[in-house]
Amino acid sequence: MSGHLSVETIGALVGGLGLFLLAVGMITDGLRLAAGDALRTMLGQWTRTALRGIGSGALITAIVQSSSAVTVATIGFVNANLLTMEQALGVVYGANVGTTMTGWLVAAVGFEIKVEAFALPMIGVGMVMRLTGAGTRRSAIGEALAGFGLFFIGIDVLRTAFEGLAQNVDLASIGSQTPAAMLVFAGTGFFMTLVTQSSSAAIAIILTAATGGMVPLSSAAAMVIGANVGTTSTAGFAAIGATPNAKRVAVAHVVFNLATGVVALLMLPGLLWFVDMMAKVMNLEAVPAVALAIFHTLFNVIGVVLLWPFTARLAVFLRRRFVSVGEDLGQPRYLDTTTLGTPNLALDAIRLELFRIVDLLRQLSMVTVTEPLDRARFQSLAQAIERLSDVVDQSIERIERIRLAPEIARALPDVLRITHHVREALDAAKLGARPGEGNAELVGFAELVDRELRAWQPQTSLSDTGVTERFSRIEHSYRVARDAVLTQAAEGHLSARRAHATVELLRYRFRVIEQTQKAARRTEALRPPVDPMSPEALPGQ
Repeated sequence: MSGHLSVETIGALVGGLGLFLLAVGMITDGLRLAAGDALRTMLGQWTRTALRGIGSGALITAIVQSSSAVTVATIGFVNANLLTMEQALGVVYGANVGTTMTGWLVAAVGFEIKVEAFALPMIGVGMVMRLTGAGTRRSAIGEALAGFGLFFIGIDVLRTAFEGLAQNVDLASIGSQTPAAMLVFAGTGFFMTLVTQSSSAAIAIILTAATGGMVPLSSAAAMVIGANVGTTSTAGFAAIGATPNAKRVAVAHVVFNLATGVVALLMLPGLLWFVDMMAKVMNLEAVPAVALAIFHTLFNVIGVVLLWPFTARLAVFLRRRFVSVGEDLGQPRYLDTTTLGTPNLALDAIRLELFRIVDLLRQLSMVTVTEPLDRARFQSLAQAIERLSDVVDQSIERIERIRLAPEIARALPDVLRITHHVREALDAAKLGARPGEGNAELVGFAELVDRELRAWQPQTSLSDTGVTERFSRIEHSYRVARDAVLTQAAEGHLSARRAHATVELLRYRFRVIEQTQKAARRTEALRPPVDPMSPEALPGQ
């Protein structure tokens, strides 16, 4: 191999890979911007069941050419309780099937087609649309169109480079039919994805290498399996320091790809025979890229079929892992399916859960007014309160389906009023959890709130003897602090902008406490009906 040829070939490989990665980025960004909120809407509406999640995950991933974008959106929906873990698993399965579209696009270039005839016009038209439609959807569509043109150009450059490399490198001599060689090629595919952090790039390199005659079909198939498993590295890196739901989805991604990869390696001879039969039926046996595209799609579909029956068990397993402080606090301790079957017991259990919610609100109130804000503690408390409130609301919906005694029926609207106060407090806390620029009035108010709320223990009694005076002192402190800020602004000691911002923070922070007090009073009044024959109801007791 001459030095000139070596440098030229390496340059073509690097350049082709660079064009490909640039193209994938442009396609993903362009289509995501062009779709706007439509991607989130589609994902939300098309994933009502795990089966529909598979279809939507596959379709959307095939369109935007990025399983990462689909996975991130899925994690967002799970965090917002818009998707269950079972539905999210369906999207993960589908996203893996959708990534096989890259192989089919590469295979399209494997035919005897003059790529420049359509790729260059796509780039030209796309860039004109991008330049003339700045800030509009047309610009995003143009970027995606230009990306597709670069995609095909990059693949063609890679294919040409591999054709030249194949004349000097003989990978077939490794002995690709032995199990050890299969593992070596699979490891190579995994490493390629690990380095490029793009399974699409790894698959493109493998398919073009096979088309260029550098890699035998069986070896390329093993590399495709490795590249498919290699996508788990991206998920693993993304899960470091992420939310519990992000870690669960990442683990699901790893489980799916590892299981699929192991099965595909074990079935490799049979799968290749089946692919060869399909290629002959389609008269495409002379095109390695097409055979590999069929193979890639086939073993991912097999993976979905194999893991589908275990989806529910996997979801349960994942929910028990990576439990955050907020999720642990947000687990109901008194409400379960047993108590919900008996309205009297259910109301008692709801009241006990509401006691817990009020105490968590008390803690949230103290965290909200304190500067600097303990962001991790704030998020854990807010998440726990929101989860418990959802559980209480869902319990009310189930109880309402049962024929109720009049006293139970009268209590249910009060429970909903309490959870309304809780959500009002949460909204105010999120607005009040902002820096106060060290204002003395905010600090003084925070010190009094901390002192008064620490002395109040709602888990013992929501209405101890001094609770009314305690909240009155907090309200008085709020009004004094607010008036002091406005006076400073009027006297020129504080800018109007800063004064308005400080008063707004005071108002939101006091509203958290105000709504907590209302929730506490209603919860205390939500006493279960007393049995006339119980000891509490008998005279002299």
